[in-house]
Amino acid sequence: MNPASLKLLIAGVAVALILVISATWKVQDWRYSGRLAEQTNAHLSDLAKISSAAAGQVQAEQGRRLALEQRLIANDQTHHKELSDAQTNQDRLRDRLATADVRLSVLLAEDPASCNAVPPTAGAGGVVHGRPRAQLDPAHAQRIIAITDAGDRGLIALRACQSYAKEVSRR
Repeated sequence: MNPASLKLLIAGVAVALILVISATWKVQDWRYSGRLAEQTNAHLSDLAKISSAAAGQVQAEQGRRLALEQRLIANDQTHHKELSDAQTNQDRLRDRLATADVRLSVLLAEDPASCNAVPPTAGAGGVVHGRPRAQLDPAHAQRIIAITDAGDRGLIALRACQSYAKEVSRR
């Protein structure tokens, strides 16, 4: 073989080798690109599932929160109604005491040393059977009503706090 054809043969082999390497490179690139695309799609699919699950959890939590808020609002309305009813009842009782429609009385203590076994006689205003009673002064009765009003309000507020704590801790 002459040197020119040998150079030509070497050049042809070099070109063929370069073409084979280039083709191999392209095939590897396509395969790698395909795998990379599959991994990317799998990753995006996983992210979509995770996002969907997180959105579902957020929505469920918001639903529970809304239900809790509605229960608390209903409880608040109930306790407000109880409070206003108690206030109305106290106001009526105060008015009735002020107009002498109603008189507060207390039982008198029996004296154990007393030998009087005969019940007291009935007064002109009505028949009273049982232990003797003493009527309270209207001013004292008003103070007693004010004390019971404060107590009623305190009990209603306590029930409201207990109900709130029970609803919130149920969560």
